[in-house]
Amino acid sequence: MTVVDAYRPEAGAHGFSHTYRIAEGGAERVVALNGNTYSDFLPNDRPGRDPFGAWWLAYLRAKSVVPTHAESPPLSVVDLFSSVGGLSLGVLEAARALEFGAIPRLAVDVDQDAVDVYRSNMRPTWAMANSVRELLEFRVAGRGPGARFALPPRITSPELGHLEGSVDILLGGPPCQGHSSLNNRTRGDDPRNRLYLAVPAVAVATGARAVIIENVPNVVHDKNGVVETSKALLRGAGYHLTEGVLKADRLGWPQTRRRYFLVATRDAAPLPLSLIADALARDPLPVAWAIRDFARRRLREGDAMFSTPQMSTANEERIAWLFENDEFDLPDERRPDCHKDGHTYPSVYGRMKWDTPAGTITGGFMTPGRGRFIHPKQPRVLTPREAARIQGFPDWFTFQPPGMPQPNRANLAKWIGDAVPPILGYVAGLAAISALV
Repeated sequence: MTVVDAYRPEAGAHGFSHTYRIAEGGAERVVALNGNTYSDFLPNDRPGRDPFGAWWLAYLRAKSVVPTHAESPPLSVVDLFSSVGGLSLGVLEAARALEFGAIPRLAVDVDQDAVDVYRSNMRPTWAMANSVRELLEFRVAGRGPGARFALPPRITSPELGHLEGSVDILLGGPPCQGHSSLNNRTRGDDPRNRLYLAVPAVAVATGARAVIIENVPNVVHDKNGVVETSKALLRGAGYHLTEGVLKADRLGWPQTRRRYFLVATRDAAPLPLSLIADALARDPLPVAWAIRDFARRRLREGDAMFSTPQMSTANEERIAWLFENDEFDLPDERRPDCHKDGHTYPSVYGRMKWDTPAGTITGGFMTPGRGRFIHPKQPRVLTPREAARIQGFPDWFTFQPPGMPQPNRANLAKWIGDAVPPILGYVAGLAAISALV
């Protein structure tokens, strides 16, 4: 490989730096950490002038999995509440950036179809459609900073038991609906919120070297204090912590999505999440960057990834009005009756802009009445593959494993819309793996 611009990494605090460079025939990523420099190259026949955009677009457009570093000791990864694997994708890419191999050992989720998608793409040793709470027994006394395990966590699942003492990175994305700002009924006091505590319990039971827990930012306001309780349980077991809200658009991604991360490491302190986010900070790319190459692709009825649902006549008229008038926000008089006297949802029935980042992609992206999900250039909502691109799923990632029936739109919307964008998992993964180097 020939690098066009000479590059000398200047490491900041903790000996960490992170940058991208245009190289001949593609783009190079260079990471410096603790006196070591790691680099890798992705081909891109039209890299342009933005090295970040060139590198990540090559990542997104890849037709096959980018090889890991087989010569390095593989990291053993367990993903709880895995869904189809958005968080795993980001963490495995962080391992690759630091020249580690990484092997998913176990994925667990109650959604059998999501587990099948994870299995097909990530090739874990085991994959289980089960409740995480049923993998072990534990009891917590107290809550918040004074919490402790009254009954030490004990593994009851054979699959998880096989991994005791050999888990390098434990991932957990407990159900977030109970904490979501869109949940006006049980927000902050939903029984599902207590599943958060299963992650530190599994960490202690398996002796995991590093732990990454993600959720919506509102999780810190949970009425049962699950975040503070988890932090106390992890500190009590000897873990070092870093935490914070990561913003995808601040990292250059074309989506304004935010997630809260708690990273815990046992052997050494992790790099602070804020330090890594600052090192990667840049202006966001526009929607066009992610989906421009799909603009001329025809929709194919019967292809779940490149089709959209049939709209009601009323919604077809609303979408047509936006394009006929070159507008991006629907006036109240053209909305449903419940919106005509005023509302707090300006993005609903909205058209996306080609030259700015998308708003948060949610499980409602195929319904114009659930957000700003109308395509910037075409009178329709996003296709699942377009939404997947904006989220950060590479093109090689299949949502229809061999032998599995074509997924229905409800499942696709949930899997894609609820996923953790890999760019966020990538930052959290760098923080966790920094303590394992």
